[in-house]
Amino acid sequence: MPEGDTVFHTAAVLDAALTGKTLTRCDIRVPRYAGVDLSGQRVDEVISRGKHLFIRTERASVHSHLKMEGAWRIARGPLDHRVRIILETGHIRALGIDLGVLEVLDRDRDEQAVAHLGPDLLGADWDPGSAVANLMADPQRPLAAALLDQTVLAGIGNVYCNELCFVAGRLPTAPVAALADPARVVARAHDMLWANRLRWSRCTTGDTRPGRQLWVYGRAGKPCRRCGSPIQCDRTGERISFWCPSCQR
Repeated sequence: MPEGDTVFHTAAVLDAALTGKTLTRCDIRVPRYAGVDLSGQRVDEVISRGKHLFIRTERASVHSHLKMEGAWRIARGPLDHRVRIILETGHIRALGIDLGVLEVLDRDRDEQAVAHLGPDLLGADWDPGSAVANLMADPQRPLAAALLDQTVLAGIGNVYCNELCFVAGRLPTAPVAALADPARVVARAHDMLWANRLRWSRCTTGDTRPGRQLWVYGRAGKPCRRCGSPIQCDRTGERISFWCPSCQR
């Protein structure tokens, strides 16, 4: 599932391709917005907010959320049924594919769509103090649930959630109150996403070699990189969890 770093990188790619150029084609394949045509408008910027992405023109804003399977691509060639929007500027074509959310908003009010989000881990206005306060607002809440709540801090998905729980030495089900240093967890969350914001291959261990990038996520049954204990996995909940039974309490 795309997380905040992936959306940030996607926005950077689209921004480099589209910003400053005038749209020559706008084909939106969502019934509610099928009649909207942004052709002739200049693209002013492409930005991310948590897991949300905005393509801003002179008067409108294309707001999307990738959800589980969505993606934006700069691509040519044949189209298929998964394409939800086509934006072209001359020879450049941007495709929104399987987008979980796609809407066209008034440019001057598009921020209302993300007003509910907590501090954006990759935003220019990142505020670690507010993030810590949000995280500790409900001390008995399970740590994983709090980290995944985008109103607490925006950008963490299930991969980073599991990795942060490992780094914090706490089980995903442990209460937030069990954190010895909440500010450190928030700082590590920011560091992890920031380090990965401009690459597609995610790494949390500092070792970018294939098969060595993650601590626990996707490693069920494999030895813990710290203690050697088999990594455990729980697939019964809404989100899959991975943890080391020795390093996490």
